[in-house]
Amino acid sequence: MALSLYDISVPVFIRGLGQLSHVLDKGLAHAQSAGIDPAQLVHARLAPDMFTLAGQVQSASDASKLGTARIAGVTAPSFPDTETTYAELQARVAKTIDYLGSVDRALIDGAEDREVTMKVRGAELKFTGQRYLLQFALPNFFFHVTTAYDVLRHSGVPLSKLDYLGRF
Repeated sequence: MALSLYDISVPVFIRGLGQLSHVLDKGLAHAQSAGIDPAQLVHARLAPDMFTLAGQVQSASDASKLGTARIAGVTAPSFPDTETTYAELQARVAKTIDYLGSVDRALIDGAEDREVTMKVRGAELKFTGQRYLLQFALPNFFFHVTTAYDVLRHSGVPLSKLDYLGRF
């Protein structure tokens, strides 16, 4: 059985966001048990020129919803990047999962050759739907999910590889 474009996009994004939610939960539990203000973790970053944990979560959300919408040929909902608490970050992840679950698979399957155009730093990039998903959307999404994990791990949250990968 061949994999469809939908099968390698929406369920992958949803699973990744579920694991992101899981590592956020572990981060909050660690902060509470260690007497750390959770806001410290929300605002933590790996390097001065990188996004905070909040920025990584927002970017993972955007990468998945925009990636899905561009391939489907629809407009993604706009979520303002205003989250400053764990509850708001978790709500953002849940809202993103809800949106992804609402996208009709028929809009994605068969869109392998649909032109996807996006602007990045003033340049216009053109992809086919399949190339966009495999070479931009998924790598970008996983970069931000991984970096969120790394921010928490670097901040002392006891995370393991299975927290990132999840159970099978």
